[in-house]
Amino acid sequence: MFSDNEMRIVNSVASYLSVMSKRLPDDVQNRLIEMRDNETDRNASAVYDCMFKNIELAVSLDRPLCQDTGLIQFFIKAGSRFPYLAKMKDILTEAVRIATSATPLRPNAVDTFREKNSGNNIANGSPWIEWEIVSDSDVLELEIYMAGGGCSLPGKALVLMPSAGYEGIAKAVLETVCDRGINACPPLIVGVGIGTCADSAGVLSKKALLRGIGTVNPDKDAQKLEKLLFEGLNNIGIGPNGITGKESVLDVHVEFAAHHPATLAVGISVGCWATRYGKIRFASDLSYEITTHGGVDL
Repeated sequence: MFSDNEMRIVNSVASYLSVMSKRLPDDVQNRLIEMRDNETDRNASAVYDCMFKNIELAVSLDRPLCQDTGLIQFFIKAGSRFPYLAKMKDILTEAVRIATSATPLRPNAVDTFREKNSGNNIANGSPWIEWEIVSDSDVLELEIYMAGGGCSLPGKALVLMPSAGYEGIAKAVLETVCDRGINACPPLIVGVGIGTCADSAGVLSKKALLRGIGTVNPDKDAQKLEKLLFEGLNNIGIGPNGITGKESVLDVHVEFAAHHPATLAVGISVGCWATRYGKIRFASDLSYEITTHGGVDL
């Protein structure tokens, strides 16, 4: 059972999941507008027109803008003094259950060994929750991602010999996008994580993916890698839905951690043109702020 305040969080998150499934984040939509306006290929321009018709109909018909509403992933920055931490896993799970039925979201949680769909997006590890505890804070920040099948397909984490260097990282990113990027419904957002092992690099790549279009890593060398990868991937000319065009990616983001001297790991996460992510921040009094979807009132 949930208290009244806990149900306020449940209902707010469930409502926000519904919004996220039907409306792109402001930065994604603005970048798509820029790419459409810059496109010179007639066929690619026609695909962009279809995308924007899809965006318009999703809002006017109050339906998800892609039939694959993904598996829900939560990345939490939890203040150590936020009063509802003990129930947060249950709160988020209930929010997913409600949103799946009410929106509706497509049931995508399939048991790994029995291949049985749970029917409500609730299963072992679904929703997926990553935690970060922030000391001396009473604020809860949720980054939410709808991890669709197509955009998850190019995902990769591998550990290189350190002698591969950053040229090896760039090669891994370029090869991954060239090999499977078309399956992810381009243009793409590409998140790159660099660390010491596959799991840390993979998590960093997903955090990079969710960072927000137009943002840059504060480290100057990481910025340089972002710029080079962005230019290199766009020069490939994959275009919208892979039919060729002027650009391939909406943006490229890099996040990194220290690595062991004997290993150099790289993680790659990819978002499709309809990247559905959101950020919501709850104060301890449960007032909230949404930073990715302007004008939304839950």
